Amino acid sequence: MWLPPELPRREWLQALLLGTAAQPWRAWAQRSNPAGLAADPFGLGVASGSPSHNSVVLWTRLCTDGLGPANATVSWELAEDAQFARVLQRGQVTAQAELGHSVHVEVTGLQAERWVHYRFMVGDAVSPVGRTRTFPAPEALAPRLRLAFASCQRWEHGYYAAWRDVAARHPDLVLFLGDYIYEYASPPGGPTPQAKNAIHRVHTLRRAQTLADYRDRYALHKSDPALQAAHAACPWLLTWDDHEVENDYAGERGRESSGADFLRQRSAAYQAFYENQPLRASVLLHGLQGLARPDAMRIYQRSDFGRLARFHLLDDRQYRAVQACREAGSSGAGTVRAGRCAELTDPARSLLGPAQEQWLAQGLAQDAAPQGPRWSVIAQQTLFSPRHYGGASAAARADEPTPTDPWDGYPAARRRLLADLQATPPRNTVLIGGDVHQNYVCRVQADPDRPDSAVLASEFCGTSISSHSGATLERAAALQRDNPHILLARPDQRGYAWVELSPQRWQTTLMAVDDPGRADSPVRPLARFVVEDGRAGPQPDTI
Repeated sequence: MWLPPELPRREWLQALLLGTAAQPWRAWAQRSNPAGLAADPFGLGVASGSPSHNSVVLWTRLCTDGLGPANATVSWELAEDAQFARVLQRGQVTAQAELGHSVHVEVTGLQAERWVHYRFMVGDAVSPVGRTRTFPAPEALAPRLRLAFASCQRWEHGYYAAWRDVAARHPDLVLFLGDYIYEYASPPGGPTPQAKNAIHRVHTLRRAQTLADYRDRYALHKSDPALQAAHAACPWLLTWDDHEVENDYAGERGRESSGADFLRQRSAAYQAFYENQPLRASVLLHGLQGLARPDAMRIYQRSDFGRLARFHLLDDRQYRAVQACREAGSSGAGTVRAGRCAELTDPARSLLGPAQEQWLAQGLAQDAAPQGPRWSVIAQQTLFSPRHYGGASAAARADEPTPTDPWDGYPAARRRLLADLQATPPRNTVLIGGDVHQNYVCRVQADPDRPDSAVLASEFCGTSISSHSGATLERAAALQRDNPHILLARPDQRGYAWVELSPQRWQTTLMAVDDPGRADSPVRPLARFVVEDGRAGPQPDTI
């Protein structure tokens, strides 16, 4: 949002969240825009991401009214202050039509551990002002890191009050763990706010399958002012999950097709993901022309916040084996009876793919070195810890329903990762995830089937920003009873997780939205857990 010099940051943020700050500059921006641009060419906001100790990516995507195949020249500025009186760098970049008129400016040569402001200009139009930062120098042990992690924000299921709360907390970093968009059309019948699975807002877009469809879906989600404010507040690290393409897709297999037919759809979805997120150009391994290849984009990456934390950000969709015993043409992965699906325990099956598994194992081994990070964070899409239903006996385990899409559906891959953590343990390992639309806090144990086995790590799996959960409190209570490693299971709240990290401890506060049907809903702490340096496993803490 254009920031007048006289408007303090706190007032600007409040105006942005209420959708009022845009009004003065929208009319002004109409005076002189290149032909084909919308009156508000920056209506999708700004973002930054992929930060390092000396660089960051700045992003925006122009809104167009019939610009068609024409490119546009966009200017950008990076400054010490929000009024841009002390500009550090500036330049120009081409918003290419073939990339949806998105821009990804990779700014380099920056000082470590520094907050800066940025904006874009095209014609006389000025973008929102974003705030971003560099990470500490590689050898620095920073005293603290404040971050939010979140996932799953289906438009129809609720407003983004959680993002409003994130922006107001001024985090150092946001980790987004997948399902940024949902590919579905809105259910017929309009809003149903009083229903059990309420629909609070609807759209007119069809089920996404083409590049144009996916671009429209990102534009829909990014039009939300609270999400824009969270992007403008700090840099993001992002990965994807299934709904950025199609529910429960696996590698080269979709819901109704596989091979070349599905890869065409997947390549369109991957391109739209790149166009709409603050990613480095290097993630496009083979350029735009190579997006239909099986290894189209490399999303998994390592990111160091000095020596305080190393983030291993994973991709559990692009390289995974098809879910065990999945029927051809099925709309979702579903569940299987463990004793009736021999494929489930096939040791060759992988959730991450062999190359990414090896990359992660090597990274964790490096973390275990004396000069490794204080906290090793495995940031991935879903729940890692097992969920056993109905008892601990061998007979009960063989007949229990096993979900095939999360790590429960890839037990051999989970055991390999646990073996890596046990063989060369980092100083402190924490796994974070999403996908299941429920809050979980777990002890990660060396043997998932033995409650007395060693605790290797801690896990925090966050609920959704807005997407419904199909689970009940009764089922969650039964899970806690039958699974001693699960310390908390709550399917009844939407929200995000807030982390405060120091060399001495990790603190996670699970934040819950009172009413997903209100954009201005209060957001309150649900529960808090801490992990002490050198002591694996979460411990309850007072709020």
